[in-house]
Amino acid sequence: MQKTPSIFGGACIIASVCVGAGMLGLPTSGAGAWTIWSIITICFTMLIMTLSGGLLLEAYKHYDLRASFNTVTKSMLGNTVNIINNLAVYFVGGILLYAYTTASGEVLAGLTSDFIKLDSRLWSVIFVLVFSYFVWHSTRIVDRISVLLIIFMSFSFILSISGLTANIDLGKLFNPQSSDPNYAIYAMGLLPVALTSFGYHHSVSTMRAYYGDEYKAKKAIIGGTTIALTLYLLWVIAIFGNLSRDQFAPVLEQSGNLDVLLAALGNVIESSTLKQAINAFSIAAILSSFIGVGLGVFDFLADFFKFDNSKTGRAKSWAVTFLPPLILSVAFPLGFLKAIGYAGAVATIWTCIIPAMLAKKSRSMPNGNTGFIVWGGNFTIVLLIIFGVVTAVFHFLSMFNLLPAFKG
Repeated sequence: MQKTPSIFGGACIIASVCVGAGMLGLPTSGAGAWTIWSIITICFTMLIMTLSGGLLLEAYKHYDLRASFNTVTKSMLGNTVNIINNLAVYFVGGILLYAYTTASGEVLAGLTSDFIKLDSRLWSVIFVLVFSYFVWHSTRIVDRISVLLIIFMSFSFILSISGLTANIDLGKLFNPQSSDPNYAIYAMGLLPVALTSFGYHHSVSTMRAYYGDEYKAKKAIIGGTTIALTLYLLWVIAIFGNLSRDQFAPVLEQSGNLDVLLAALGNVIESSTLKQAINAFSIAAILSSFIGVGLGVFDFLADFFKFDNSKTGRAKSWAVTFLPPLILSVAFPLGFLKAIGYAGAVATIWTCIIPAMLAKKSRSMPNGNTGFIVWGGNFTIVLLIIFGVVTAVFHFLSMFNLLPAFKG
């Protein structure tokens, strides 16, 4: 008799898809909103993104368990909408690879500056050539490396959090005495990064096939986003309790680059062990996300271009997956937060708007109002669309300096 997969196992899969290097952008993007408003924004985003995963499940119930996001969108909304959706998925994957490539170079250059003098862009090239090999080799080796990375991330995260929480200054956490007394208005700029941090939606069809049941898949999604939320809140509170609001100024001047954030943390932490733990966690988070996103984009492009699974075919898939982000990173090293913001703005298409449209279409189909249905009726659908549009608009307003921006 086949053993039923545990809900906790599926929740861990969803959490691992969510939690990555985007986590490292939350403290900096939330510096203006600070503790209370950052917590409110992250929690609300988690609620919305959990509901949108449920709306996808609602649409999938009409199809075979093996049906993918691509199949269902094309069937329900037509080829044109599906092309837009696929382009959005690819853009987000590409921009995230670009962000991780740039961040890896900056962090590695900072960590090795005492004994190796290499430009951050050269470190980015080395990072991509070494670690993209795992993706080229096989999904199996990515699986094994990912398990090792998750174990390593867990230990380094626990060590980092325990050390940071022991040094939390409640005065910094709740009463920063900042030169800028505004908080709520800066929550708008946090939304795109928060949305990116809960982007698991391409895995919803996998969860449904894994359990063979929408209700169990829903529980796994709720569990996964709850785990991710808990980790994010612990991390943000730990950072804000150690680094005052005004101390984010040099980080923000450098467009949220991770090496600057780590250097700022290093200046207020006396323990060398804690500094090393935070650096180790940062590198592991970047690498885990790089490999995970890289594999997703690799498989997407292999299917799109119909490259076979031979060494030559995989080499072609590797080239179209990793070379464009690497070339752009070396030529135009945009700030980490800016790149994550672009990803969040475009991700609103396939994490908010498309799920809402699919659920609306689902409910107009025969038997659409039976079986698995997400709470809230049309209110939930409208809320998802409004949230997606508003988040994208906030990002583009920020691009043209039309949104209040915290400078530290």
